[in-house]
Amino acid sequence: MQYKILIPARGGSKRIPRKNIIDLSGKPLISYSIEQALKISENVYVSTDDSDIARISEKYGANVLIRPPEISGDYSKTEDVVYHFLDNEDTDVLILLQATC
Repeated sequence: MQYKILIPARGGSKRIPRKNIIDLSGKPLISYSIEQALKISENVYVSTDDSDIARISEKYGANVLIRPPEISGDYSKTEDVVYHFLDNEDTDVLILLQATC
């Protein structure tokens, strides 16, 4: 059975600007989720609209799926990000992991 791990990481956080790549004990926040996910599967994906998040995610070993602007705004739903991922990637099981968890 094939499964993939999806980490949504939008670039436009309002309360904590750039929160997904903010330095936390010497590493970007998103790196912790990527590293833990890679212990389970090599099929780790970050869905983002931000080039810095994409670059950092690739550096830490994740695949990157660039998210279109229409699902990258303040009121975009996680479900739309999941649908976008499933439209572009084939998988039997999808695990959703938030970068801030």
